[in-house]
Amino acid sequence: MENEKRSQHKRRKTNRGVISVDNGSGSSQVRDVNCVQPTYSTGQSMTEGGFSYGSGTEDITRKFVEPWNFGEPSCVCEYCGQVKLPLLNKPPIILEDLLNPGGRQSSKNFKAQIRSYNFMFVMTSIGGNVNNNINDGRGRYIFCLNGQNHHRIGSLLPGDDLNPHFAQLYFYDTENEVPNRMNSLNRSDNNLDRSIVDVLFQMLDESNVLVKIFRMTRDRFREDIVHHLKLRIIESRSTDGREHNLSRCSEIATIIVSDIGVENAHGNVIVDYKEGGLQRINKLHPSYMAFQYPLLFPYGEDGFRLGILHRSVNRTRHNTNNYVTMREYYAFRLQERQGEGNTLIYGSRLFQQFVVDAYTCIEGMRLMWDSVMRGDTTPASVGKRIVLPSTFTGSPRYMIENYQDVMAICRWTGYTDLFITFTCNAKWPEIESFLSMNPDQKPEDQPDILA
Repeated sequence: MENEKRSQHKRRKTNRGVISVDNGSGSSQVRDVNCVQPTYSTGQSMTEGGFSYGSGTEDITRKFVEPWNFGEPSCVCEYCGQVKLPLLNKPPIILEDLLNPGGRQSSKNFKAQIRSYNFMFVMTSIGGNVNNNINDGRGRYIFCLNGQNHHRIGSLLPGDDLNPHFAQLYFYDTENEVPNRMNSLNRSDNNLDRSIVDVLFQMLDESNVLVKIFRMTRDRFREDIVHHLKLRIIESRSTDGREHNLSRCSEIATIIVSDIGVENAHGNVIVDYKEGGLQRINKLHPSYMAFQYPLLFPYGEDGFRLGILHRSVNRTRHNTNNYVTMREYYAFRLQERQGEGNTLIYGSRLFQQFVVDAYTCIEGMRLMWDSVMRGDTTPASVGKRIVLPSTFTGSPRYMIENYQDVMAICRWTGYTDLFITFTCNAKWPEIESFLSMNPDQKPEDQPDILA
């Protein structure tokens, strides 16, 4: 008798790849092992689990054999309700032609080497170690960064017997700037096109506000008898971050001849004349990303900064919960929208690097916040062992806490019958349909879709 009740409570039947589970309440759940979509039989009305059953008396089961297809993307961002940011402008015509997915062979060659072209025009060096061994030619391209990531900027002039690098190329020996930039790669086997370097050099001179700042400093250095000067790139902005992300040169930089006091140096990027060495740039500086990705932000647009309010918040009455977080900012920027410049989306391998860089910024700010909450803000805490709390996603305590939650659920509801996993396939119809809107794009060019 007891065995018969157990059999009625839970019974499994397998027939041609279909698994039917009777939970003893009169309704059965049918799964096709070859399909990820579960189906349910009619015969009882049930809405507790989020499913609706018919009220008929006969037992009718329906088996889905067609794969799910959610159709065309709606281009709607979940953060658009509370986050409002100025849309990126369309890139200059030169860069738009090079990034055109259906462009000529020169455009394809440019996108294949876009990280090298961008490296020649960056103003800051990127920290961490780029792992190129992972790309052995047998799979899709992956940008892998190891170690702690940071951006650093040096002085206006290189040291004695040293070649210029990064921002120094905008200031020093500009008569031979293009050869100096191509030699800065330190690669004997590069196949970069000199004509593309020339047009990019001209484009940034005409369009990028940060490049204009370094050119302005160079001209002042040549004309003025005072050569011991410094360049201060200001962090604060007086405009509303929801409406403006472009500023004039005079609003974001000043040339300083005298010494800069502590009250003027806080939060700003101070570029010394020749001494001072490398210095890290604060991740909260509006030009943090524009310094490193001049080809993704050809106008020198501002990035994330503190003080950007949510969409419907009054500037005079707000609290700490009404500000756009760094995660919300980059989640907004990674979306593709109609009427917005697609410089980021068409950035190919450089876009991958940008996504990884943005992720490390978010993780760095979360670690900084955790340290502030613990009170680790004094030099005495340097070198001490730090245990990441369970609130930090991916930490050991976070994983253990999730495991304990799962075990608690199993103790309450019983152990699971099926453990189903699936792996993303780049050949899914939704992914192919999305990529068809951008011809010649590969799945790895859209990490925001695959991941």
